[in-house]
Amino acid sequence: MKASQLAKWVGVTTETVRFYTRQGLLSPHRDPANGYHVYNGEDKRQLSFILRARTLGFSLKEIKQILQHAKQGDSPCPMVRDLLAQHIPQVKQQIAELSALLVRMETALDQWMALPDGVPNGDSVCQLIDHWYHED
Repeated sequence: MKASQLAKWVGVTTETVRFYTRQGLLSPHRDPANGYHVYNGEDKRQLSFILRARTLGFSLKEIKQILQHAKQGDSPCPMVRDLLAQHIPQVKQQIAELSALLVRMETALDQWMALPDGVPNGDSVCQLIDHWYHED
C-alpha cells in the first residue's frame, strides 16, 4: 500500500507516515517499477504502536530503542516501565509550572480589566506588562 493508503487506514496524514519513515521508524520497501515506498501490514502495526507510544509521552528516540529491543527478540517491557517511571516526575513538574502560569495569567487579567489602555510612548511598549509585578 502507498503512504496515503496507510495514513488513511491508521487515521493520520500522509505527511505523518512520511515523517516516521524519514525518522527510520517505518521501513517500507521500494516498488521497483516506480520507486514509491510500499507499506505492508507490519508497517500498519508498527505505526499504530508508534502512535500509542507517543500518546504516552515517549520520544522518538525512546520509541526507536523500544523497537530495536523488540527486533532483537528482547522484551522491551522493563525498559518501557523504567522510561515511564522517569517521565512521571517530569510531567508532574510541568503540571506544577503550568498551574503557576495559569494563576499568574488569571491574576494579571483580573488586575488589567480595570486599567485603561495605554499608548506606546518610547518608554513603554504595553503599560499592562511593563508595570505588572507578581510575587511567586
